[in-house]
Amino acid sequence: MTYKEKDTQLSGDELERYARHIVLAEIGGAGQQKLKAARVLVVGAGGLGAPVIQYLAAAGVGHIGIIDDDAVSLSNLQRQIIHDTTQVGAKKVASAAAAVARINPNVSVEPHDLRITAGNAAALLNGYDIVVDGSDNFDTRYSVADAAATCEVPLVTGAVGRFDGSVTVLMPFRTDSEGEPLPSYRDLFPEPPPQGAIPSCAEAGVVGALTGVIGTLQAMEVIKLITGTGEPLVGRILLYDALAARFQTIRYNASGTAAL
Repeated sequence: MTYKEKDTQLSGDELERYARHIVLAEIGGAGQQKLKAARVLVVGAGGLGAPVIQYLAAAGVGHIGIIDDDAVSLSNLQRQIIHDTTQVGAKKVASAAAAVARINPNVSVEPHDLRITAGNAAALLNGYDIVVDGSDNFDTRYSVADAAATCEVPLVTGAVGRFDGSVTVLMPFRTDSEGEPLPSYRDLFPEPPPQGAIPSCAEAGVVGALTGVIGTLQAMEVIKLITGTGEPLVGRILLYDALAARFQTIRYNASGTAAL
C-alpha cells in the first residue's frame, strides 16, 4: 500500500509511546511511520467503531475520519465504550474525537456529523487510505462497499448479531496471484435481506463485549494492511461464535463460492 508523502519522522515521545510496536520485526520503525502517515475513515462511532477508533488512535494512525450522525444515549454505553455517562446527549463524533485526544494527542481527527449514503459516500472516501465499516444497517453497508470498490479503497467490514460476529477485508479492484479479480461485498452478499427479516440490535439485543471482539479484529486488519504485515482477511470471512468460543474461517471468491 502506498501512502501520500508527508513528514513521518517520529519524535522522542512517539518512539517511547510506540516502543512495543517498534521492537516487532514485522512492524519496526518503518511500519510505525506508515501508521503515522495513514488516513483511515471509520463509519460509525458505535459498538464496532468504538474499539476500532480507540485501538487505531493508540497505534498511532495519524489521521482518523469518523462518520456518525447520532447522539450518545444511555443505552449505548453497555457496548460503545469510547463514550461515557458524561457524554450522554452529545454528538458521537464529538465524543469520539475527545476520546482520541485523551488517548493520543499525536492523532488528528476529522469528524463527519452526517449519515453516509450512496450519494455522498464516494466524496467522503476521497483522500483516505482505508475505510472501516462499523455501521448497523444494510443500506449503509452496501453504500460504503460500493463506494470503496469504485474509489479503490480497501474496506474492512464487520458485523455482529446477538452472540456472533464476522470480519472480512475487501479489495475487488485488485487481482489474486492467478490474475483473477478479488471478491466484492456483493459477491459475498449479493443483495440485502428483505426489510425486517433481520432484527435490529435494539430488537434482538447484543452482548457488549462481542462488539469489542469484532471491532478489535477490524482494527488488527487495518494495522496489517497499513504495515504490510501478515495475511489480511481478503477472500476470507472470519466468523465468531461467542457462545461456543469458536472461530471459523470461510473462503469465498468473485463467484461467491465458499469453502471451509
